[in-house]
Amino acid sequence: MPKKTDQEYKQQLSDIEYRVTREAATERPFSGKYWDHWIDGRYSCVCCNAPLFRSTSKFDAGCGWPSYSSPEESAAITEIKDVTHGMIRTEVRCSECDAHLGHVFEDGPHSSGLRYCINSASLGFEPSDNAADSNSK
Repeated sequence: MPKKTDQEYKQQLSDIEYRVTREAATERPFSGKYWDHWIDGRYSCVCCNAPLFRSTSKFDAGCGWPSYSSPEESAAITEIKDVTHGMIRTEVRCSECDAHLGHVFEDGPHSSGLRYCINSASLGFEPSDNAADSNSK
């Protein structure tokens, strides 16, 4: 896939999508469109449409951002040590286009023990063929 220019990303993305994915900003908790979204389907990178997470790995972490126990494929994301803001964290990025997605923490309740805390602004969503019209947990 050819790399897009900064200007192409600015034309393609909304302001918040651009700031999150290209400048590593963080959206406010409980403000993104997917933090309380429970429809069956696939979450993908808003920049390149690469598949990232399945709804089956999504859980309510109570943090205000979409949280997942694992990516759809381990190769879908790249993990990078992040020492900004006086913390040591692990940043997660899209392996295809290097978009900032969020961070992964070792406090997940599922068998993986991981919580992929992802900005809604970095995600697109495609409902599965059997997705219900309701948005219930």
